[in-house]
Amino acid sequence: MAFSLVPDEFWKEIEPLLPPPVPKPKGGRPAIPHRAALTGIAYILRTGSAWNLLPKELGCGSGVSCWRRLRDWTRAGVWPEVHRRLLNRLGRQGEIDLHRAIIDSQSVRAVFGGTTRVPTRQTGGKTGANVTSSWMRRACR
Repeated sequence: MAFSLVPDEFWKEIEPLLPPPVPKPKGGRPAIPHRAALTGIAYILRTGSAWNLLPKELGCGSGVSCWRRLRDWTRAGVWPEVHRRLLNRLGRQGEIDLHRAIIDSQSVRAVFGGTTRVPTRQTGGKTGANVTSSWMRRACR
């Protein structure tokens, strides 16, 4: 590949968050390095390819090995911390543009319920649920 899927700067931020490899008491194949596994995970997530089609040329081991590492890191709670750190870094660098951010109102709880009942289209003119009437009037202008 002409570029690295896991650049050095990104790796330095993530490496301390990854749990140490679990020793194998019965021996077996040595585990692939964390960075190689992360490269395989990034490749699959970026391309949408199947895990079993991970190219051997990447040096990431098998797709199953990368999938297991993704599973283990997910169970260990690595990804929320990775996300937090990367957002903080991008914020410090001024790389986050919130002008195009969207909040899905279906997943955000409405905590400012009011006492004024407002007719809704679904009830055919009957009064509907409580809403904050002053906020609703401003929003509907």
